[in-house]
Amino acid sequence: MKQAEHLAQIVACFLCPQPEAEQILTVTRYRQYDHRSPVALRGDVAAHLFLVLEGIASADLYSIDGQHAQLAGYGPGELFGAYPEPTTHRADISAIGKLSVLAFETRAIAELATQHVTIARGIANLMAKQLDMVLDRMAARIGLTATGRCYRALLGRADDDGWIRPLPILSALAISVNTTRETASRALANIVRRGIVERHDDGLKIVSRRMLEELVV
Repeated sequence: MKQAEHLAQIVACFLCPQPEAEQILTVTRYRQYDHRSPVALRGDVAAHLFLVLEGIASADLYSIDGQHAQLAGYGPGELFGAYPEPTTHRADISAIGKLSVLAFETRAIAELATQHVTIARGIANLMAKQLDMVLDRMAARIGLTATGRCYRALLGRADDDGWIRPLPILSALAISVNTTRETASRALANIVRRGIVERHDDGLKIVSRRMLEELVV
């Protein structure tokens, strides 16, 4: 059952036919990491390309005096790791929330990409989309307040009916918009208190999208 699910995830993310997805699956390993567990350390050999399914993989740097800087946060549908050749990790990678990934052997997935144009196109499309998201996040970081970035992220996660499922993990939400957990918590509490968003056991329901959009400043 798990293999069928992973096959469907590969088809959905790479937008490739099932026969090619089945070949990708042969070089794939499913991995899970608990919250704050290390995925890789700076300087480790990077010989896999990872596709995030759930949670966030945070890339962090620490200076010799203990100063911390987050380089990036990789969410569902995003890639990190080595491609098309093995290399070394430039930062510490850790899980924010429960992280699940599909890990592809770098050399093997690169070889498949040279053999199948649909796989190559799928990887290129994922990376192009990810680059666009990175630029979008950089623009938001410069042009929006921390709370505005939180509200924009919530809007981006909502479905057509205004539901955000499952309940966002505040630490993951915070790191995805480059702010603190406390700021994300206050931002969420504010819109729940004002009735703009309702909190339910299985998720959040946006009551007034217009009012939430007005807070994205």
